[in-house]
Amino acid sequence: MQQYGDKVPFNWPYMTGRELHYIAQCHANGRFAGDGAFTRLCHQWLRDRTGAPGALLTHSCTAALEMAAILLDLQPGDEVIMPSFTFVSTANAFVLRGAVPVFVDIRPDTLNLDETQIEAAITPRTKAIAPVHYAGVGADMDAINAIAARHGLAVVEDAAQGVASSYKGRPLGSLGTYGAFSFHETKNVISGEGGALIVNDPSKVLEAEIVREKGTDRSRFLRGEVDKYTWRSVGSSFLPGELIAAFLWAQLQEADSITATRLAAWDRYYALTARLKGDGLLRRPVVPADCTHNAHMFYILLADGIDRNAVLSGLAARGVNAVFHYVPLHSSPAGLDLGRTDGPLPVTDHLHGRLIRLPLWCGLSEAQQERVVETLSDLLHSGAVRASD
Repeated sequence: MQQYGDKVPFNWPYMTGRELHYIAQCHANGRFAGDGAFTRLCHQWLRDRTGAPGALLTHSCTAALEMAAILLDLQPGDEVIMPSFTFVSTANAFVLRGAVPVFVDIRPDTLNLDETQIEAAITPRTKAIAPVHYAGVGADMDAINAIAARHGLAVVEDAAQGVASSYKGRPLGSLGTYGAFSFHETKNVISGEGGALIVNDPSKVLEAEIVREKGTDRSRFLRGEVDKYTWRSVGSSFLPGELIAAFLWAQLQEADSITATRLAAWDRYYALTARLKGDGLLRRPVVPADCTHNAHMFYILLADGIDRNAVLSGLAARGVNAVFHYVPLHSSPAGLDLGRTDGPLPVTDHLHGRLIRLPLWCGLSEAQQERVVETLSDLLHSGAVRASD
């Protein structure tokens, strides 16, 4: 029996079976610091999959975003446009450089940054746009890149959830100036903690290496391109250890099968929740025809008048661990203090309180999914979760 017993956890980390073998190889090689053989394998995989000239492992997606902020040379008072419906790292990375996050509303279909509202938020201080590919579904990157080009702005893709997803046939993370991936335990492909910065401008690859290596040109020294390395610019220690890279390499080798398994579970949820949608009790995720997603999550949006907290509590009481998602940044204490909104955000304000993420992980059985949806259906049809007036 699995350690979770008769409960259905929201997430359960997937192991391919090679992780410990590769970690043992690190031990045998006597190499634990970053940028060893396994890191190089991961870098090559990321370059091959994204087509980007540069791909650098980091110790988190947060670190990758912080690297992007340094590479953009953001100054205090500069502005970065982003959705409020995102994880705090999207804003924090830029705030650390003194920049101001400017929160814009999301689309009601994909919950991604509403590209039609970006232009109105641009000011003389705007330096970048940071779209977030929510649930591994691509934002409208053609429109976002066109806006950025008209105004001379950089684009930083927060593709934390987007490994193995694409927009119009192009991999997420490869469409902006920079892209940032996450390999956190809750993502599809994992290393416990971990991330990667994708560098799509060839002229910025060397600079990114320097920022990642504490502001030094150590990477060039290790390749034999210079006879010594020295401090070149602002930077920090953003690279993960080789043990993390070894674990990640085992996962990347199985990325396609992991994605296929998750997509099968996602499709099953979609079919199982059809009746609840037909009864007007919820809305299912929307994936535009020009997007290929990776089944990072299956979420539902409850109908108005249903108490989300009551649904979550009811599921938990019956052994199903479903969860909500972000508290919008524009309404958080730090967001109110450090950022600003460009006008009202009615879609964000309305939808965030209706969203529930259902359990989804490799190894989730059909019987478990049926149990999740049956339990959800019982609660929604009971009337016990109706919001009080």
